[in-house]
Amino acid sequence: MISRLRGTVVSRTTAGIVLDVNGVGYLVAATPRITAAIGDEATVETYLHVREDALQLYGFSNAEERELFELLLGVTGIGPKVALSIISGSTPADLRRAIIRDDTARFEAIPGIGRKIAQRVIMELKEKLGNVVESEPAAGVADIGARDALVELGWSMVDAERVLAEIDPTLSVEEQLRAALRRAA
Repeated sequence: MISRLRGTVVSRTTAGIVLDVNGVGYLVAATPRITAAIGDEATVETYLHVREDALQLYGFSNAEERELFELLLGVTGIGPKVALSIISGSTPADLRRAIIRDDTARFEAIPGIGRKIAQRVIMELKEKLGNVVESEPAAGVADIGARDALVELGWSMVDAERVLAEIDPTLSVEEQLRAALRRAA
């Protein structure tokens, strides 16, 4: 298994980044959190996916992303491309919180994931994650209600969560919405 690569980013393509490691160029389908520019050195945590007809490298900015990716691959109906898009859309801490809170909306917002797969992800990973101690302050039920309301108003889930992270979580849903709309104006 190729677990980590360190080298120079030679190019970025729609398929990922090309990482030159001692003269060998590795094409790595990577999360957007790998922000090294072309010509910069980067260390990439990797997962080698072996298929009958191909060997594919998937890259992550840290081991936590890779571990969550591997857990997602264990879910029935989730392949490496879908797992990578799930990891790319949110931080591992946000995804763990969504799983613990049964937040299927977060997963349904990702292309290629419907309600049944979102429910399966939560059901199967909730058992594996167990009682995860969150390192960041958790968003309350009001945060989820405010986020969902902003999404219904046309905001992206990421933008809604970004704005709500700056707003006092003890406020009611209505007060959070007012504050979020004021910030957007």
